[in-house]
Amino acid sequence: MSGKLKYISFTTLAIGGVLLFSTACSKKSAAVPSNPTTTTTTTTPITYVKTDAQFWLTQGDGSALLQRQNMALNFAATTNSNPTITVDTTQTYQTIDGFGFALTGGSATLINGLATTQKMALIKELFAADSNNIGISYLRISIGASDLSSTDFTYDDLGSGQTDNNLQYFSIDHETTDLIPVLKAILAINPNIKILACPWTAPVWMKQNAGDYSGFKGGTLNPTYYDAYARYFVKYIQAMKAQGITIDAITPQNEPLNPNNNPSMVLQPADEANFIANYLGPQFKANNISTKIICYDHNCDRPDYPETVLQNPVANSYTDGSAFHLYAGSITALTTVHDAFPSKNVYFTEQWLGGPGNFSGDLQWHANTLVIGATRNWSRNVLEWNLAADPSYNPHLPGGCSTCMGAITIGASVTRNATYYAIAHASKFVPAGSVRIASNIVGSLQNVAFKTPAGKKVLIVVNTGSGAQNFNINFNGKTISPALNAGAVGTFIW
Repeated sequence: MSGKLKYISFTTLAIGGVLLFSTACSKKSAAVPSNPTTTTTTTTPITYVKTDAQFWLTQGDGSALLQRQNMALNFAATTNSNPTITVDTTQTYQTIDGFGFALTGGSATLINGLATTQKMALIKELFAADSNNIGISYLRISIGASDLSSTDFTYDDLGSGQTDNNLQYFSIDHETTDLIPVLKAILAINPNIKILACPWTAPVWMKQNAGDYSGFKGGTLNPTYYDAYARYFVKYIQAMKAQGITIDAITPQNEPLNPNNNPSMVLQPADEANFIANYLGPQFKANNISTKIICYDHNCDRPDYPETVLQNPVANSYTDGSAFHLYAGSITALTTVHDAFPSKNVYFTEQWLGGPGNFSGDLQWHANTLVIGATRNWSRNVLEWNLAADPSYNPHLPGGCSTCMGAITIGASVTRNATYYAIAHASKFVPAGSVRIASNIVGSLQNVAFKTPAGKKVLIVVNTGSGAQNFNINFNGKTISPALNAGAVGTFIW
């Protein structure tokens, strides 16, 4: 990840327990106090009133957390003065690949360190697509270490002055301790999950002008090793496949304009275009690798970077699209690049949650700017950084992010933070293969709509205003009339 934005540095709401949203068999509300503690409650069956549309709610004050509301929302020919969001299935946009998080090496270590029963319950909660769980459908992992790993490493580390152009020392054995076992457990729950992988650096012996931390930080890729590095990607994809793990997509470099992270490596746009066109793309083709190549994977302030790559006709032919973060620039940059290259996909692949955080502000910002903002600007996915950290924001490397909060915090208990709920409001209800459909923005009611493969309509709404808002949802000439408090997130399904 890169430099941090002050306006998303808030305080977390630490929530104990296991599942904190209500289900069809739960009588007790999922509400928690402002300083919640883990409690054990007795649940009794509940009968929901007849309703055309389900309404799932998270309040900014934590009084409802992905909680199904027991209220009748039945479509009718109604006239009132409320602002109206109209959902139109006849206007369609991009297909959705999924919503999720970065499963960093540190996240995998923390999850894998849980007792087996707790670990498997947590993995099911996160990745199962049923009424009791949140259905994460997309993951981002690092090729080698990221800054949220416990040690610096690549898959071909050698002693000083040594090289390995034939990659005879290549090995992913480092990942067999935590990452691969956790991925296999996830795949047992959701075998169709999409995985995007990207490196924070090439092996140090492939680099020139590298900085501190034994060459893992900064520097550039030596053109002498472009071919070896392309083969490194091929060997990685093949090694993961041998473990039963399919890599759906890669990016050639995380944050290619950021030399300050640990690990990191700079790859200028013309160099990335050259690498894809003349080395990575041809190696994938020669080895029958179907993994997508996605360019850029950095901030929205430089749409010229992916445009440079895609303007190269050979690189363009190998490149599926471009990926973005939002530590600088505007989320509308995704539309800028989409409009310049409408046949190419766009993806949103990283945004941190800064500790210690503020639940209400974080929930509203991430749900509005990313879940709604990125998808309204053509993104096929929304991925947050990162899935899990401990209460001290560990593990992380020296020079890496020291205040990155996970969607969950794994300590004496497991707590769920703002990005857990922001993503869950989409991942639980909008499966891969859904299509974004038209909906209008009215006043402070930011929103995005989808049609699922099963034909369900899903509308996600955030009230960014300062007060409660009554409003209408209009579909096919009939309306329902819910309300949202300031800062609340609602998902409506019919």
